[in-house]
Amino acid sequence: MKRRQLLLSSAAAAVAVAAPATRAQGRPIRLIVPYSAGGPIDTTARVLAERVKDSLGTVIIDNKPGGGGNIGVDAVAKAAPDGLTIGISAVATHAINPWLFSRMPFDPVKDFAAITQMVRVPNVLVVNAQTAERLKINTLRDLIAYAKANPGKLNYGSGGNGSAGHLAGEMFKRDAGIFAVHIPYNGGNPAQLALLSGQVDFNFDNLATAAPNIRAGKLKALAVTTLKPSPYLPGVPPVADTLKGFSIDTWWGLVAPAGTPRDAIQKLNQAFVAALNSPEAKSRFAGLMAEPVPTTPDEFAGFMKSELAKYEKVVKASGAKVD
Repeated sequence: MKRRQLLLSSAAAAVAVAAPATRAQGRPIRLIVPYSAGGPIDTTARVLAERVKDSLGTVIIDNKPGGGGNIGVDAVAKAAPDGLTIGISAVATHAINPWLFSRMPFDPVKDFAAITQMVRVPNVLVVNAQTAERLKINTLRDLIAYAKANPGKLNYGSGGNGSAGHLAGEMFKRDAGIFAVHIPYNGGNPAQLALLSGQVDFNFDNLATAAPNIRAGKLKALAVTTLKPSPYLPGVPPVADTLKGFSIDTWWGLVAPAGTPRDAIQKLNQAFVAALNSPEAKSRFAGLMAEPVPTTPDEFAGFMKSELAKYEKVVKASGAKVD
């Protein structure tokens, strides 16, 4: 009898040791989203949290908006590195903000352990449809040719200085060798309304936001900003077909505090990659025109470093500053 109890006790201990670190003591995982509830980043986080509950247990979404995403991301950086707190990293927080803000509360490289990229969403260069017809602009080459022949006559809007739309426009001007006037607005919606009303000539907008007006014929899509064509906008070529190497996507992924054990990172990666590859997640993301991009931790870490280096040049060339 004693031997049987000893064997049962040993077996229970083995199961406890084999349990993932992320489910230690049955505690839930906290996933910090540095933006308000209801947006595309928050939506994708909630979709994945539901998909990983069988492998990781309960994942609680904790929205901490503010500071252009810096407040929530800083909370991730300063959390205990025990695999129970993870968060969203995005192009804004880990590639653009470090060059926009004169003082950052965290180091985008040293303070985090990468888990996996989640998704990327193409941006699209759109022209007011009536403007395009009047100026006979049907392709990206037409837009560049017109801008070169009429320097300073075209303008473009964005959601503000240092926004993704602003930086995409500056990168486009640099690579195309043209000059167009930048008009910043207080947010993406006012910038889109300005384009629709003809106050500005073209914008770089998020594809999910621009798509309804493209379908309605109010905006003419000239090119997407991904290196390859987007399945969500068939027939529209990448900017890179005309300007080699041009790429400026909206992306986000998952990170943990620096020092999180490697085995915990691997378990998190395996669970979230499986979720990203699930048909259910792909179907939900398609509605947001978001493409799942599951990666290894090392691949995502390398990608974030390359994005940080790319945006340093673009932000400094634009002269944009937040503080």
